[in-house]
Amino acid sequence: MSGAGGGAGGTAVPLDDVMPWSAGPLRLGRGWVVAPDVRTLRARWDALVAAAGEERAALFRETRARGLDRPVAALPGQAGGTGRFAEEHGACPEPVRFAHGPFDEQWLLPDHRLIDVARPELWRVADGVQLFAVEQGRVPGEDGPAVLVSGVLPEGRPAGKPGRIRPLYRRPGGQEPNLAPGLRAALRERFPDAAGPGDVLAWVAAAGRTTARGCEVPFTADPGVWARGVELGRRLIGIQLRGARGGERPRLPGGRRPYVRAAVPARPVSMVYDAEEQVLLLDGGRIAPVPAEAWDFRVGGVRVLEGWFARRTAEPAAGTLEALRPSAWPQEWTSELLELITVLALLGQLEGAREELAEEIARTGWHDLRVPPAPRAARAPASVLDHHEEGPGGQFVLL
Repeated sequence: MSGAGGGAGGTAVPLDDVMPWSAGPLRLGRGWVVAPDVRTLRARWDALVAAAGEERAALFRETRARGLDRPVAALPGQAGGTGRFAEEHGACPEPVRFAHGPFDEQWLLPDHRLIDVARPELWRVADGVQLFAVEQGRVPGEDGPAVLVSGVLPEGRPAGKPGRIRPLYRRPGGQEPNLAPGLRAALRERFPDAAGPGDVLAWVAAAGRTTARGCEVPFTADPGVWARGVELGRRLIGIQLRGARGGERPRLPGGRRPYVRAAVPARPVSMVYDAEEQVLLLDGGRIAPVPAEAWDFRVGGVRVLEGWFARRTAEPAAGTLEALRPSAWPQEWTSELLELITVLALLGQLEGAREELAEEIARTGWHDLRVPPAPRAARAPASVLDHHEEGPGGQFVLL
């Protein structure tokens, strides 16, 4: 891995060479396994296990990867069953928090028999210290973050486009950073006090950019620019984590915080933004003030607020498990919407700082990173030699 030195003509480093191990997006295979609230998932599970025969098969929605008669190994760290789902009559497994889309944390049924491609290697390293970097798809003519960071397992499908998922650590407990061997040593040659794993991820979040070749990361040669970029990246990540990992929950200054001015109706069907009044209208519901930065924030060319709303209000087909959902707009959804507006507004306000960082990197010169290519082992999941997991039909396997 080597970035060419010298000003704006330098070469950025592919993110694939910075964080070598990555996994593709999850493929759920059936939409009913994820929902914005836990009660809905439990109701869907109960309806499914109460059904039998052809009715259960129709509700389950079998695919080539998953069916009622196919035993599957348990997801690492989860208590889901491993036998044939046709014989399942137990209680609903405890739903887990899940990043269903950009800035949209929902809940997922953690049963491997229900998920077509669950990426067990990611579940194996998901814990209270892990962070996941998710690459965002490139849309010509659209700006936006190249990488988003999540503290919970992400689906990895930004705006419907597949995106690689890169854990910060290769092992549980914050062990073995997922960074190219030699990268941190090369950075320390110029920045002696830098290059912890969190520093590198922060720099990626701040300086990473989406190109036709994928996500690329320019590295500066200037210690002052490096320090400012890392600080900016930490702010960006802290906002995205929303208080997780010991951080503070994001808040706008007094007078700029969004409030509910008129209650959201039971079944809102439209979301409209009044730019002049800075008001978000959900039919008769009114939320204000909503900064333009929040409304205009896009990922992969899709306005985040509109996508969030659509995933909660789209009309499901009758007779499906997706049709089991809250009968009225829950109060917690409004609270989540207010927080999402805050997050997007704060991130939008930092877009100018990200642009200034890119200009500073080009003006002060590029860091010519002399790092050997990552070996094949660094691009594969780490072995967990003492970790027992339940395989299909209840048999234990040693990884």
